[in-house]
Amino acid sequence: MDTAQKDQPLLPKEPLDLPKPPLDLPTELPKEIPAHANHGKQEDVKHHEPAFEVKTLLAWTAPGRPFRKRRKEFYASSLLIMLFIEIILFLFSQYLLMLVIFSLVFVSFALVTVPPHNFRYRISSEGVMIEDHFFLWEELYDFYFKKRDTQEVLYIRTRALLPGALTLTLGEIHADHIKNVLLPYLPFREVIKPTFMEKAGDWLGRTIPLERP
Repeated sequence: MDTAQKDQPLLPKEPLDLPKPPLDLPTELPKEIPAHANHGKQEDVKHHEPAFEVKTLLAWTAPGRPFRKRRKEFYASSLLIMLFIEIILFLFSQYLLMLVIFSLVFVSFALVTVPPHNFRYRISSEGVMIEDHFFLWEELYDFYFKKRDTQEVLYIRTRALLPGALTLTLGEIHADHIKNVLLPYLPFREVIKPTFMEKAGDWLGRTIPLERP
């Protein structure tokens, strides 16, 4: 008897401290849910998702800058004043300033002679577009109107230093109509103090008129 027990291989005994399996385990695995079961619910969720669209609030075409035809009196007066200043600068040997004055007069003649081409302006729910340049509402600060050469002009100031302000000519659009479109997005500044250059230009225009009104 002892010899037979010695010849049999020793098997590991079953541990007695293993946890017993729970009695409430499911005997069957859960069946797979078909893919088409939640198809209707997904469609309902997608159906109620809000749709966001960029809406065009106002669009128009107008010259890129205020333009008014000048008479010959304007050019003659400008040339006489330029000649007087050039003579004074020549006597003081200020040749560089003479060149600067001549360049400024030449540019001003070009601006008042060549009419500007039309620009496309568009105000949408996302911002303002001028030709191919688009500005978001977050990049803009406020807006105001000002008259230039008897024409109403819209100025929209930017938060960044450059360009500083957007200039939009109104064309056939009334200022009150544009104001009502912009008020939900930007504050309107009713009074704008003129800068030193603007005050100097107005004073020169009253003191030395280049042409009769």
